Amino acid sequence: MSPAGIRLIVGADEAGVDYKDQILADLRTDPRVAEVIDIGVNRDDAPEQFTKPYPYVGIAAGELIRDGQADRAILFCGTGIGVAIAANKVDGIRAATAHDSFSVERSVLSNDCQVLTMGQRVVGLELARRLAREWIGYTFDPSSASAEKVKVLTDFEGC
Repeated sequence: MSPAGIRLIVGADEAGVDYKDQILADLRTDPRVAEVIDIGVNRDDAPEQFTKPYPYVGIAAGELIRDGQADRAILFCGTGIGVAIAANKVDGIRAATAHDSFSVERSVLSNDCQVLTMGQRVVGLELARRLAREWIGYTFDPSSASAEKVKVLTDFEGC
């Protein structure tokens, strides 16, 4: 994370675009956020772009984080599961689907998760907004008891 604040990606497929747009608006006014990158989809996209399947969104977000262009991402699809699976295909990325405060907290504090995913068809909008605000406030402690467990994962990946 940059000293000026977190650099975030937001993205969604067509099943999560409405929540993505609301979270994007929230993040743009959050003083903890230095930059927000919208990787789509957007309602005004051409039909072939708007219906781009969720794997492209998850993989694109993971690659941007892996390549150092962002610190974390918040992604949406219908359930949050598809974009999480896609992002997790990128080496070095840990994505988690979470729809409650405790899971959001532990995704970062226990697992150094860089990608939070949620489902527009699963969680209410106000809860999604709250969870996004909470999630960006957590920072993984590399000296925590969880650090050794996260190291097992990164060693396995060869990162």
